[in-house]
Amino acid sequence: MKLMFSLALIFLAGTVTGTLVADDDFTATEAKIKAAMGHERRTEKETNRDRNRLPVETLKFFQLRDDMSVLELLPGGGWYTKILAPVLEEKGKLYISIGAENFATSIEGKPGFGSTELVPFDPGNFIRAPGERRVNVPEFSFGLRKIDLAVTFRNLHNFNEEGRANMNQAVYEALKPRGFYGVIDHNRRHMQSDHDEVWRRMDPVQMIKEIESVGFEFVDFSTLHYRPDDELKYEVGRKTVTGNTDRFTLLFKKP
Repeated sequence: MKLMFSLALIFLAGTVTGTLVADDDFTATEAKIKAAMGHERRTEKETNRDRNRLPVETLKFFQLRDDMSVLELLPGGGWYTKILAPVLEEKGKLYISIGAENFATSIEGKPGFGSTELVPFDPGNFIRAPGERRVNVPEFSFGLRKIDLAVTFRNLHNFNEEGRANMNQAVYEALKPRGFYGVIDHNRRHMQSDHDEVWRRMDPVQMIKEIESVGFEFVDFSTLHYRPDDELKYEVGRKTVTGNTDRFTLLFKKP
């Protein structure tokens, strides 16, 4: 199943036209990423995850450059924010939004976050039906235009299909033409039905279709977070798979 999925993605990637940012433009950005990774603002627990999350390689694949305007969705505890913010502080801009209010308060006025800005998102927008794990959000706007790159890491599974559609649409509207949208989440077997063990896993084929449906073009996929030992059948928080789940890494572009 994984082989068939990989072959399908290779075919899809080959159908997309457009040029990614040249590798040789990444040198200065890579140096800033590595400096941010080594900074004392990061905890030991955070740095221990570097070898699994591969931030240099992942952000290179997502076409990050240090002069971009970037929108990070659902930053959580700020694992990626603590890398993105200092990389963009001098020449770029980082916006954080959706569930970001508490983290934004914790970094206000601190070195490394000088160009980081909170885009408010009312927690009342999160709507969870009785008995449902995933939340819905209504149609909304970030109030931004001409963003270069939007990213979200292991968050699509938090929303139901309508909520994902509304979030993807808001991202599309915030990006400039030819702006990028990078997403990562835990893999589920294609067309596998929902149940307790896999609810935080997402079908990557479905995610591609959903994101394309709001107007995005599929650009490429990466095997950076492919984990052959993950059998794709256990809850991602189980001790046997946590921190080592098989994850899809997908890149889209606004035409």
